[in-house]
Amino acid sequence: MRIGSILKASVFKEARKPAYKLVIDFGLLGTLNSSAQLTKLYSIPQLIGKNVVVVINIGKRKIHNYTSECLVLGIMTKNGVSLLKPNQNNLNGFIVS
Repeated sequence: MRIGSILKASVFKEARKPAYKLVIDFGLLGTLNSSAQLTKLYSIPQLIGKNVVVVINIGKRKIHNYTSECLVLGIMTKNGVSLLKPNQNNLNGFIVS
């Protein structure tokens, strides 16, 4: 698991369930794409720049016409998925232990 920050977010129109396409920055490790069902609790402007906890090195998963390369972690609540996030910013690439 690593810390990353969301650089870009867009609506994933082709997804079966409402989701966003995300581009996440991991500092020296580069960027990865992810699909995340965060639409109930977060708007696109709220996501840009947000630090998140992400599982990387899990392989690629094709979702419709999009390749997701990592998994953004969150807590399932009755209102939607709430992101796990570090208390500090600018920790891109740091290992979660």
